[in-house]
Amino acid sequence: MGILEKISEIEKEIARTQKNKATEYHLGLLKAKLAKYRAQLIEGPKTSGPKGEGFDVMKSGDARVAMIGFPSVGKSTLLNKVTKTHSESASYEFTTLTCIPGVIEYNGSDIQLLDLPGIIEGAAAGKGRGRQVIAVARTADLILMMLDATKGEVQRELLTKELEAVGIRLNRRKPNIYFKPKKGGGLSITSTVPLTHLNDKLINLILHEYKIFNGELLFREDATTDDLIDVIVGNRIYMNCIYCFNKIDCVSMEEVDRLARQPNSVVTCCELDLNMDGLLDTIWEYLSLVRIFTKKRGCPPDFEDGIILRRGATIEHVCHSIHRQLVSSFKYAVVWGASTKHSPQRVGLSHHISHDDVVQIIKK
Repeated sequence: MGILEKISEIEKEIARTQKNKATEYHLGLLKAKLAKYRAQLIEGPKTSGPKGEGFDVMKSGDARVAMIGFPSVGKSTLLNKVTKTHSESASYEFTTLTCIPGVIEYNGSDIQLLDLPGIIEGAAAGKGRGRQVIAVARTADLILMMLDATKGEVQRELLTKELEAVGIRLNRRKPNIYFKPKKGGGLSITSTVPLTHLNDKLINLILHEYKIFNGELLFREDATTDDLIDVIVGNRIYMNCIYCFNKIDCVSMEEVDRLARQPNSVVTCCELDLNMDGLLDTIWEYLSLVRIFTKKRGCPPDFEDGIILRRGATIEHVCHSIHRQLVSSFKYAVVWGASTKHSPQRVGLSHHISHDDVVQIIKK
């Protein structure tokens, strides 16, 4: 029996097993086995010989956004609207057959936008070019899930399930669990909060399924079986995702309003240029980017060439982005902007900057 058949059997077994106290150990073991087989499927068979044509593209710019969606939801149309790249778009499915990169020039930043081929149900198992598409998505800083407004919620559930199957967790944070395997000494399981979904027996069963018999485990939150498996496997990616409901010209105003009010959602019509600015604003916000300007002593700020950094960046990050040896000769910085109590303000390396701050570095 191959890996796909084993995964299918386990999924059917989980679906037909009732969830109650008597079956929690059985379900926990099934989920652990399922995660293990899926990891083997993602890795794929090791092959030798010449490699084929590359699917991924080199990462460039200040951030990378990957568009994921079913065929004919408007991914190529959006790429054509917000970048200078042309991606073939048509009314038939699978117009895009490879990864096409474009660059969004916004707020002085260059954001790489990838138009990926439409994926189909079963992509995580390798159907279509699903496995390659999802592998590229894992390298992105943000997922832009393109959905058809007329059937968006069904598509969102299916795509989320496909991404979950390959270890991509959307709009979720990493479980607050400390785990360290050891070579001896047995298992040490402690928690700072009451555990309502797990107990020592179930935790031991899951660890033993992964051949882990020695280690330290500390729960800082009321974790579930899935949270524990994610921490043990260790290759999960926690990523922000924007749900973009396209083709809003095909639904009623009431439906547009309902979709727009859902968490992490934006409504657009790429064909008619509706709410393109709102989408770009949301992408910028979810990427947590900030732009700062530099100033030389006695000169006006250089508003032509800003520096793009991540939210939470400090003056030290600014110095590194200007020159890697600038920190060694740093004396202090003068900052104008929202991050200061008064403008200008003299600050040190640990000062956190805000969007559109002006920074002047003074050397020793």
